[in-house]
Amino acid sequence: MEPRNFDGDADRSRPAGAKQTGRVLVIGPYLRVRAGGADAQSESHVVRDAEARLDEAAGLARAIDLVIADAIIAPISQIRPATYIGKGKVEEIAALAKSLDVELVVMDCALAPIQQRNLEKELHAKVLDRTGLILEIFGRRAKTKEGSLQVELAHLNYQRSRLVRSWTHLERQRGGFGFMGGPGETQIEADRRLIQERISKLEGELKKVQATRRLHRAGRQRVPYRVVALVGYTNAGKSTLFNRLTRADVQAADMLFATLDPTLRALTLPHGGKAMLSDTVGFISNLPTQLVAAFRATLEEVLEADVILHVRDISHEDAEAQQSDVDAVLRQLGINPDDSGRIIEVWNKIDRYDAEQREELLNIAARRPEDHPAMLVSAVSGEGVDALLAAIEERLAAKRTTLDLSIDAGDGAGISWLHRNSEVLTKELHDGRFDMTVRVDETKRDIVVNRFDAVPRLSA
Repeated sequence: MEPRNFDGDADRSRPAGAKQTGRVLVIGPYLRVRAGGADAQSESHVVRDAEARLDEAAGLARAIDLVIADAIIAPISQIRPATYIGKGKVEEIAALAKSLDVELVVMDCALAPIQQRNLEKELHAKVLDRTGLILEIFGRRAKTKEGSLQVELAHLNYQRSRLVRSWTHLERQRGGFGFMGGPGETQIEADRRLIQERISKLEGELKKVQATRRLHRAGRQRVPYRVVALVGYTNAGKSTLFNRLTRADVQAADMLFATLDPTLRALTLPHGGKAMLSDTVGFISNLPTQLVAAFRATLEEVLEADVILHVRDISHEDAEAQQSDVDAVLRQLGINPDDSGRIIEVWNKIDRYDAEQREELLNIAARRPEDHPAMLVSAVSGEGVDALLAAIEERLAAKRTTLDLSIDAGDGAGISWLHRNSEVLTKELHDGRFDMTVRVDETKRDIVVNRFDAVPRLSA
């Protein structure tokens, strides 16, 4: 559905006899941006196109099978404390919601609890803001116990701040004594207390999850497997690329947040070395802080990764803004998005371009600084994947030491240890001895040097 601009009386008419079967109205209450003004300096430093923002909001709604009756851009000059948008627009949206017979209005913004309550009164419909909508998606998509715990924690933190609505049962007094609640305790106070108790329990369970992940990570560190993590805007094609690189079968669909639970698979590098590839939840503009906090256990895989692949949908009209949004989340996690030694930028979906456009993209990538290259790939067709794997191997090798050694062919235990604990680059038999070149992690370097009289290979 094409979004309509709802600015005063603009485009409010509908074709005669048109019947709407949708039940959801999506509103984009976006601040007007004055050229060169303070409004232009958004958190992501890139002004997002209003229609692209609204289209993304509609995509979020469709991700949980909501049927959209209409999608409206409602530009505002300032945010109103009571209802976020002005009184006139509230009345217009209320009339439209009534005419469409919708039962839910999605506001593509973060609403304060009082703003949400006031809008529900004025619009006579349930109101869901951007944060609540994303939480609903995450709640449906979480499959593992860990993912469910994290989503529930984020949802309860969000819900706790919204126990201000005038629901009937929240106005009742509840008598009793002892742990059943003191005399005069209101239902809203009891609900807050129960939510806080559940939050404390979930936080305890998530600490156990973090401890388990640390044990798994320590186990991986005992073998020469490095970690490569995929990050990127939701629907950038991370899971499709993950499947292409690892020959896995992770769900990949053309929808927002198709993948939620983290996945780890072995990645085979061009010279036979191994790494672990981690697929993580997609980022999005204005990602709720509750989710960033709740998903820290999952995102620890990104924090600990040796190489991070920032996958971008280079064909998207808002690709630059999406990059800025991902960079902002990385900074929240304490990762420098400009760390060229650790981050590789991957321009995905080049299969959507014709030959001439692709050549232009290659020229743009070629003009980038050497320490900030861009790898052009198509996760669907596999184009550019071999070059990406070579770049990953090169980055990982930069953090490892290459050693030359000679070992008796009869030392089966030693040869086996080297294969388990290093990356064997060459192995040739001469006069009953194996001349080997291996690449090892810094933690294993001294062991190999001392045990096998290995010597570091001089750089060419």
